[in-house]
Amino acid sequence: MSTFLSQVVNGLILGSLIGLIALGYTMVYGIIQLINFAHGEIFMVGSYGGLAMFTYLLPTAIQNQWWFALPLLLVAGAGIAVIVAVLMERFAYRPLRNAPRLAPLITALGVSVALQEAVRVFYPNATAAVPFPKVFVEGTLAVPVGDGIVPIRYTGVLIIVVSLVLAFALNAFVNGSRMGRAMRATSQDRDVARLMGIDPDRVIVLTFVLGAALAGVAGILYGADLGLININIGLQNGLFAFTAAVLGGIGNIKGAVAGGLVIGLVKTLGGQYLPGGSPYDYVWIFVVLIAVLVFRPQGFFGETERVRA
Repeated sequence: MSTFLSQVVNGLILGSLIGLIALGYTMVYGIIQLINFAHGEIFMVGSYGGLAMFTYLLPTAIQNQWWFALPLLLVAGAGIAVIVAVLMERFAYRPLRNAPRLAPLITALGVSVALQEAVRVFYPNATAAVPFPKVFVEGTLAVPVGDGIVPIRYTGVLIIVVSLVLAFALNAFVNGSRMGRAMRATSQDRDVARLMGIDPDRVIVLTFVLGAALAGVAGILYGADLGLININIGLQNGLFAFTAAVLGGIGNIKGAVAGGLVIGLVKTLGGQYLPGGSPYDYVWIFVVLIAVLVFRPQGFFGETERVRA
């Protein structure tokens, strides 16, 4: 039982992180129907941006105080991610907004490769895994269960709490604020929204800003939890996040979080209990994805699109 619960806890930690990244995928698709495959690299750039600030800008006195260093890293990671995302939207995606859907999709793949190579070439020693500083309380919380103990990393608790708080805050913003209503109007019909006085360009930029900020925060939390980052974390976790967005119903905020949690649990429990072990955990994730797409193509929380003749 303790082993099972330990894997459940690990799955919830991983799933919370994936859900936080998936929010960016689902928001951008909900507004402009673009699958932004470069969003995983935004997550990666955010983690390297926070690491660069810690390494080159923070004095040693602040580096040794995690309650100072962690908020600064979160702000730096989110800020760098937002800057890159805004430039990406302005120069890569906006000129192709009225182009056939295949053009921005290919562009997103190109931007993804370009960002990965830029970090590899220009960040010192980025050709290999780079140590990430421990900017939170180290150790584990031991929870007794029956005759065993379930260890929960303090950084894992941080990931779950921050991810859920940000997801609830984003959902409240989209559903309760004036700009949130503008985002929902733009997602339904961009041209009609423009006639109602809404600036779609402003809404789209805000969507990229929010998604990138969440991805940047996720990048810092990822590095703080694992203690290492590399240029491939964007591809791997971006793929998980995109799958989570599809599972939950792409375009739906609650669905992105739910899909992330499902993927985290399938990966950890599948690696522990299903045939093949951990080398086959990717297989079980996509088995679940295929099953959901077969029986509920719109995802857990998605709505069936009605096409009028």
